[in-house]
Amino acid sequence: MYSIPFLDIPPLASAHGVVRLPGSKSISNRALLLAALCEGRTTVLRGLLASDDTQAMRTALEQLGCRIQQNGDELHVTGLDRHAMPAGLQLHLGNAGTAMRPLTAALALLARDGQQFTLTGVARMQERPIGDLVDALRPLGARITYEKNPGFPPLQLAGLDTARLDEAQTIRIRGDVSSQFLSAMLMALPLVAERRERVIEVDGPLISLPYVAITLHLLQRFGVAVRNENWRRFVVPAGSRYRSPGVLQVEPDASSASYFIALGGIASDPAQGQAITIEGLGADSIQGDIQFIEAARQMGVDVQAESNRLVVRRGAWPLKAIDIDANHIPDAAMTLAIMALYADGPTRIRNIGSWRVKETDRIDAMQTELAKLGAAVQAGPDWLAITPPAAQAWRAASIATYDDHRMAMCFALAAFNPAGVRVRIEDPRCVGKTFPDYFETLFGVVQARAGRVPVICIDGPSASGKGTLAQAVAQQLGYGVLDSGALYRVAALAARRRQLDIDPANARQLAELARNLPLCFDGERILLDGRDVSAEIRTEQVGRDASLISAIGEVREALLDWQRQAARLPGLVADGRDMGTVVFPHAPLKVFLTASAEKRAERRYKQLISKGNSATLSTLREELEARDLRDTTRAAAPLKAAHDAEVLDNSEMDVQAATEQVLRWWAERQS
Repeated sequence: MYSIPFLDIPPLASAHGVVRLPGSKSISNRALLLAALCEGRTTVLRGLLASDDTQAMRTALEQLGCRIQQNGDELHVTGLDRHAMPAGLQLHLGNAGTAMRPLTAALALLARDGQQFTLTGVARMQERPIGDLVDALRPLGARITYEKNPGFPPLQLAGLDTARLDEAQTIRIRGDVSSQFLSAMLMALPLVAERRERVIEVDGPLISLPYVAITLHLLQRFGVAVRNENWRRFVVPAGSRYRSPGVLQVEPDASSASYFIALGGIASDPAQGQAITIEGLGADSIQGDIQFIEAARQMGVDVQAESNRLVVRRGAWPLKAIDIDANHIPDAAMTLAIMALYADGPTRIRNIGSWRVKETDRIDAMQTELAKLGAAVQAGPDWLAITPPAAQAWRAASIATYDDHRMAMCFALAAFNPAGVRVRIEDPRCVGKTFPDYFETLFGVVQARAGRVPVICIDGPSASGKGTLAQAVAQQLGYGVLDSGALYRVAALAARRRQLDIDPANARQLAELARNLPLCFDGERILLDGRDVSAEIRTEQVGRDASLISAIGEVREALLDWQRQAARLPGLVADGRDMGTVVFPHAPLKVFLTASAEKRAERRYKQLISKGNSATLSTLREELEARDLRDTTRAAAPLKAAHDAEVLDNSEMDVQAATEQVLRWWAERQS
């Protein structure tokens, strides 16, 4: 997951590949709670989503005394001992509505005399209504008080009034604010249905009905057969009790699939043999958002739905404008708003009033951010109308995400705009709520326009701090790193291991070795033949060998394509001695980093001593000066600053100051 303040997505051209999605958030958090309510029994959950929301639920359950153990892809959940729960506890649930609402209902009915639970969350959670759920619980004897504003978290739950519970009759709950209120009640009522049935009647229209269907399906799996009377009345039978299903497989998330269905419809050209294949999710899904397929088909997308797989390609182009009631797919409908940017006319999305009580007011947020891209947008209490911009009227935009994961994921698809303008996603880390690896997954199946993957080159002499600076800049931008020095060092090490002399006379063999180098960059580790050689390649001997092997033209040619292939989305910071002059001559920013030989020798000396290696300062300086001479006078690609490079002398600068200067130059190139 990207933990950076913003992520710039360059203009994208096409999409093709296979996608495997994380588990459904809706299923995951429901399954976690239901497994915890199976007293003393262990449930194995497979494929559970690992995200901020599920972590909030998991942490809360563990604080309540539930034993949860991770075993690879399996989570083993042992049901709560309700008599051993703590007397007092504060549970912080972040911005996870799928944790706040059901835990409120369950704990309100589980709390006994002397117990007190406080449920709170982030600032936005404290703005999300919960009053209708509280009003439905109080007639059952739930003692719930608002700690701040009436109708909103944080809440304080005290011991259940069992006398009122025995007297309680039919429970009434509004269905037109959030289906999570009804789902929370359905999951909580089996806890108090030992001796008599419990009945819920829904007041008003029931929105997001497919999410209630997920709840009913999971209740059935856990041994509770709720009678559904036309979605207006629900009966939890007397004697209901949760029973572990043993093993439960969590489906991939259908809401997350909507972005890749849209991606296929926008960017996978069948004439080029392209398609987006979504594995593990298909027509048999129990999730309501699988109905997004039909909405996409209305817009002209070619979707082949198999039982456990979706294959998506571009069909009609431009996409067809539609007028749709999206009450049944409220989360996935956000993706339709982005698809509307590629349509042949205005698209209207209706019956989406629930957007206003989600992670942010999504109707207002969508209207604001779509307009930044050049669209004409109108909005009402429960609808949104989008008229796409003309092909060349798209505008580069910095998209605010409002700490809302779906805003970030949706708007990434705007990078396919026909004008080829850049899209910035602010706070990309918010996708951690449901899909921590979303951007990595997206970048794995999309291709940028030719020559548009952004590259920053950092060249300079040995020990000038290129690698440290490159890592710092890349971390700020979320880009990959290419350490060409490490590349040549690994090639040199591989040659020595094969007892191949580093000599121009062996140029053909050395080039063949370099061309097939079994090298892998794994975070900060550098693997050769699967073995970590990060420390070994930093010895002075390997450094000298790297300088020799880099002077052999055939080796340089063999490694040149390897380096250019490293320019992948979302961008690359490449450091070395000829990145800007030879490898990436058209890079938009080239930095030539330098420092005095004295300063470079001091840095190298401290680095070696800190690692327990012996070194002499005067010897290091002499070696650096000799190496500078070799590198600047070699026949093949001598060390020099590119004609359009920014020269940065960091003799008296720390890494932070140098990083800030490079980022300022980069910002100037982006404006």
